[in-house]
Amino acid sequence: MPLSENEQRLLEQMERALYAEDPKFATSLRGKDPRSNFRRRIALCALGFILGVVLLMAGVLLPLLPISVVGFVMMLASAFVAISGYRAVATAAQLGIIDPSGTRRPASGGRQGRGRRQGGAKVGFMERFEERW
Repeated sequence: MPLSENEQRLLEQMERALYAEDPKFATSLRGKDPRSNFRRRIALCALGFILGVVLLMAGVLLPLLPISVVGFVMMLASAFVAISGYRAVATAAQLGIIDPSGTRRPASGGRQGRGRRQGGAKVGFMERFEERW
């Protein structure tokens, strides 16, 4: 259910008051583009993964089990961080927050027909809720 004009006006007034009171806090609350640090994060994860492989091999060649365990954990953590960063970007693109071309989309005020998508397929309550979320 979209906000009424009065509710939208009140929300805008609250936002302006928040920016006037504490601009640093208001800026930190504003959503960031998930791609802003994606390349740097991927580069660091690749470096961490390579370092983990080196430690794993060094622990295998030298009979030192703790070094290989640390290398494996480092590889696992690097892969996890890289995949979670990719999922954040993919989810933002899928939800329409960002375009694949690289521009940020404004929030749409229009609504589609209730219970239907553009293709005409029926949409359940949870799917509509996830789209709005």
